[in-house]
Amino acid sequence: MTTKPKARKFRIKRSAPHDEAANSVPGGSASQGAALRAPAPNAAPPASQPPRRPVAPASATAATAREGQVSSANEMSAGATIDEIRHEGLTGRQLRMARRVAQKHGLAPTSDFDAVRLLRAKGIDPFQRASILELVTPTDGRPAIQPAGNEPDSLFVQLPQTMPLGVPNLPAVEMSPAAKRSEEITRIQKDIGSRRRKKLVLLLTRLLAFVMLPTLVAGWYYYVVATPMYSTKSEFLILSADGGGGGGGLGGLIPSQFATGQDAIATQSYLLSKDAMLRLDADVGFRDHFSQDWIDPIQRLDADASNEDAFKLYKKNVKIGYDPTEGVLRMEVATADPAVSADFSEKLIEYAEERVDELSQEKRQDAVQVAIAGLEDAKFERREAQRRLVEMQEGSVLDPQGEIGNIRSLISNVELQLQEKQLGLNIQLNNARPNAARVEALQSEITVLSAELAKQNARLTQAAGDTTSLASQTADIQMAQADLATADLVLQSALENKRQSTIEANKQVRYLTVSVRPVASQDASYPRAFENTILAFLIFAGIYLMLSLTASILREQVTS
Repeated sequence: MTTKPKARKFRIKRSAPHDEAANSVPGGSASQGAALRAPAPNAAPPASQPPRRPVAPASATAATAREGQVSSANEMSAGATIDEIRHEGLTGRQLRMARRVAQKHGLAPTSDFDAVRLLRAKGIDPFQRASILELVTPTDGRPAIQPAGNEPDSLFVQLPQTMPLGVPNLPAVEMSPAAKRSEEITRIQKDIGSRRRKKLVLLLTRLLAFVMLPTLVAGWYYYVVATPMYSTKSEFLILSADGGGGGGGLGGLIPSQFATGQDAIATQSYLLSKDAMLRLDADVGFRDHFSQDWIDPIQRLDADASNEDAFKLYKKNVKIGYDPTEGVLRMEVATADPAVSADFSEKLIEYAEERVDELSQEKRQDAVQVAIAGLEDAKFERREAQRRLVEMQEGSVLDPQGEIGNIRSLISNVELQLQEKQLGLNIQLNNARPNAARVEALQSEITVLSAELAKQNARLTQAAGDTTSLASQTADIQMAQADLATADLVLQSALENKRQSTIEANKQVRYLTVSVRPVASQDASYPRAFENTILAFLIFAGIYLMLSLTASILREQVTS
């Protein structure tokens, strides 16, 4: 018969959650529980916890508990039951839940295992789902478990809380310098990687906003909105007649880029001028075609647009290039209708032919007009010389040379007769007894012949009345004849010059020959969606690159 030991009284401190957490850890050591229960030095209690009740010293409590108290058989059997519950392998969560259920039913367990024992003794299963659902906290977040006994209602039981997985909850361990350096390097690497990722995201965002989005808009316009344009291509060249080909005919029509280069450039400038655009508009309606409603707004020409706007659109759709190595003019006309494009090309070629004719005509006229003017002057001078000769001939002897010849012939006869008479007179006078009658007759004849000779000589050198001398008249007529001969030579030279000028002018003739006739196309040539989209991407990328480089340089200059 054993003496019944006196039952010990234990008091549970409801405001010490760390003690409960230590007791609830299965298989936990006493040192760990003590470490968890030990408060941090100079640490203030959390604001959410109620103030702790004063606890009596451990020596006083132990002394009070030992005075005349002996454990009973029920207590000994309870100890054996707690050992059995401990060996059941209950989890910490189940034990904490059992303590909460026991406190809810007004029990005062000394440990988690004692809570399980007390609940089972009262016939309550601490692990039932209904018991767990009754422990739901109210809206203020505090556990709705009323304190047992006569404790104030303001004291609530703060049960142990579960710790999140993966978070270390061990005491701090002094780290070695190498570990600290490795940890610092890892942290710096993570920070650098984070900043790189952030900058990469910002870069991709800027590229998307300033490059990709405008490129998508441009591609959408070229693929969906843009009106297809049909282009008509043609080629023509300007030929010159001043070639070295023999045989005549078309043998001299040899293309020369050096001889016709200026004419080709002038023709190209004319076709790309506002004058050609206005003429094309007046003939076939250039503005009316590009003002139609079904053309997209970017390529459409407003109905009330100015000539400058129309000329910009004209230069955009009419392209003419000159190849100086071959002397070929290549023209491309783009419109929204292939037939209209061919008509525009035909009209522009007609304008080019007329322009080339005008240029060559001016060159021919400049050379021929000078030759014609010189010929007219030579004719006039020759006419004046002829008139002066006729007037001289009318006012004097018609043929002074013939008249002088006749007088000279007569003088020769008179001189001959005079010489014969003088010879006969001398013969008679040499006779001893000359015949007086014969001598007188010969002397009379000699006197008459001498007078005639003097008269005829006077006709050659002396003026008679209002007329000049025959010699003077002859000299004037000879000068007039010389002037007439000179005028004839000048006139002949003028005629030759005119003929040569005409030949040279014919060599300056330019011919426009169409080597490739304009033919309406069946497929649209513009817009070139893929090429234009790639070009837009390159343009936007270049603009973004320039702006980013400028901003970086300015930022560096400002921060330096």
